[in-house]
Amino acid sequence: MASKWLLLAPVAGAVGLGVSIGVGADKLVGAAPDAVVKQDVKPAVTLPITRVVLFNSGVGYFSRSGEVTDDARVDLSFQETDINDLLKSMILEDFGKGRIAAVSYDSREPISRTLSSYAVNLNGSPTFASIVSQMRGERIEVVTTPGAANQPGKLSGVIVGVENQKVPAGTTTVDAAVLNMWCAEGLRAVKLSEVQQLRFSNPIIENEFRRALDTLALTHDSQKKAVSLHFAGDGQRKVQVGYVIEAPIWKTSYRMVLADKEKPYLQGWAMVENPTDEDWGGVKMALISGRPISFKMDLYNPLYINRPTVEPELFASLRPVTYRGGFGEDKKAEGLGNANALREMEQAKQLQQTLRARGEGKGGAPAAEKAAAAGINRDAFAGNDQNARHAKDIAEELGRRPNLGVSGNVATAGNLGDFFQYTIDHPVTLGRQKSAMLPIVGKEIEGQKVSIYNQNVQKSHPLLGLKFKNTSGAHLNQGPITVFEGSVYAGDTRVLDVNLNEERLVSYAIDLGTEVDPTAGAGRQKITSVKAVRGIITTMTKFTEEKKYKIINRSQTDRTLLIEHVNRTNQQFKLVDTDKPTEDTPDVYRFTVPVKTGETKTFTVKEEKDVAASITLTNNNDNTIRYFINLAEASPELKQKLNEALKVKETWDFARRELAQVNADLQRLNLDQDRIRKNLRETPKEAEVYATYLKKLSDQEKEIDTLTAKQKKLMDDEFKTRKAYDDYLANISD
Repeated sequence: MASKWLLLAPVAGAVGLGVSIGVGADKLVGAAPDAVVKQDVKPAVTLPITRVVLFNSGVGYFSRSGEVTDDARVDLSFQETDINDLLKSMILEDFGKGRIAAVSYDSREPISRTLSSYAVNLNGSPTFASIVSQMRGERIEVVTTPGAANQPGKLSGVIVGVENQKVPAGTTTVDAAVLNMWCAEGLRAVKLSEVQQLRFSNPIIENEFRRALDTLALTHDSQKKAVSLHFAGDGQRKVQVGYVIEAPIWKTSYRMVLADKEKPYLQGWAMVENPTDEDWGGVKMALISGRPISFKMDLYNPLYINRPTVEPELFASLRPVTYRGGFGEDKKAEGLGNANALREMEQAKQLQQTLRARGEGKGGAPAAEKAAAAGINRDAFAGNDQNARHAKDIAEELGRRPNLGVSGNVATAGNLGDFFQYTIDHPVTLGRQKSAMLPIVGKEIEGQKVSIYNQNVQKSHPLLGLKFKNTSGAHLNQGPITVFEGSVYAGDTRVLDVNLNEERLVSYAIDLGTEVDPTAGAGRQKITSVKAVRGIITTMTKFTEEKKYKIINRSQTDRTLLIEHVNRTNQQFKLVDTDKPTEDTPDVYRFTVPVKTGETKTFTVKEEKDVAASITLTNNNDNTIRYFINLAEASPELKQKLNEALKVKETWDFARRELAQVNADLQRLNLDQDRIRKNLRETPKEAEVYATYLKKLSDQEKEIDTLTAKQKKLMDDEFKTRKAYDDYLANISD
């Protein structure tokens, strides 16, 4: 059967399909009043929920379907927080000779603003008199109470207004509201207290009154928003609406029954919630295991953009124009109106010339020339035509699309690309705000009981566990597992997502019958090679570590022990002289060790890694060079070069010692000269010792000159020998 459908989107709803956003279908531009009244008066059709698809990413797909006849309206109610998801995902389908007419939903405007938009403003609990006053000029029919003074039982006329008059009440007067009407026989005044019934003759006013009352009724639940779906067509046909909104994630829990001579039996349950405000009766349900990307976007709140303000040019056409004469110059207009008018005419003339150059001038496009004369860009019309064609193409494409209903799966479980689906075989009935457990898996699987030892989990005892393979035919969603051994509760465990035919390990209790004592062996290290390249010596050291696991089985049954040893491949350790692990995970190695009842066994894990260390030979300390000379791993060629380096260093050391001695002598002479000069200042020139001090000071000056010259030469020698040593070290290679 052919299906016509509409994918609700903000652009398609507001532009391409003419949906009135924020008001009902009766507010569509160009809608006839009679058609509006007919559409709104017709009672709404109920579409029950027939399919639910829940995802474990926090959303759910809900599908409603049912029969409609001719033009129909479906009213739905949603939480305000779900409106954005609804606008983003709603799908409408009409499977007969019909079409999607419109989708209208409550505006987010304040209720006072919404009520003021109706012809009858019901804001602020208006009185009877104020309501009638709003309808001045409308034709009404009034039925008065029996026995009303000087009034027939039924009046027909036009409302003139409502006024307060003084009316007698016994011996005094009171204020009373009086309705003034223009009737066929003239102007009449009717006390509002005597009006028993008032009806508006205009059906549009009555419809507006009813809609205002409906709006007030919806405000009783301020968190709910009404959405109306309008279907147009002839005859009886099936329609469907689907949408994705926020929903609680569905959860899983499992039961595992273990027996000695039978395969493990796995039973799985899915826990689902009905978060809606209506009961689910016989719905088709599917549960999707996967993580589709889901996000929220604000499509409900009105969005506005800043637009530039363009001020219109003013024409001072009423201003008198004056001209300046004489001196042979052309008369020039000094009024603003003439200047602007001339500029507009020139622009229109240039645009006409451009259109004619394109072949769109005389006889080609009279409409374009009229637009040019009016100063309007013709490309704007072309853009509108293009948009119209694009909208038509989209509508045709949508009409060719197949049914978008979620396809069922005859199997209990099946793959959906990167997702996995559980289809509940029987319809589900679930009350509003209720939860339920639904069976999804019940099958024997392949598995073996094991004991799992990890020193970081339990130092002395392993854990009882199960190594199983997912042969259930269904993807296992993560969840807790309650384990039974026969009919006895054995413990709890938890499993992450398990794909088809994937093996997984779970543990559920402590194995008190088996004990493990881990002991770290003495670590060893050995230099395996020495290599020199341009003065940089690299040594390769092999570090060896081992760990011994002493196992004692005191239980009455044989055990298959899985030892989890830390995987240190990220630290460059590798296994040596050790049995190959059964499993190699990023975190641990798993070694399988069978241990018979009453048996004691030791399992050893040996690891090693190579560590490279580089040392740059420097000219400050020759102990490093002597260390490498004494290494047995160093080659004879390298040792010979290092010995030659020490000889070169001896020449440099000799130059350094000579220079140090000269510096010390100069320092000694300078200190002695300071002492002599001080004595000379204190000694009289006539004293005999004065001459002795002068002679000694003169001899020291000569010695200082000699030492200074020697110091300069030794500094040059020290620099040359040090450079020779540095160059030699930098070129040592082996």
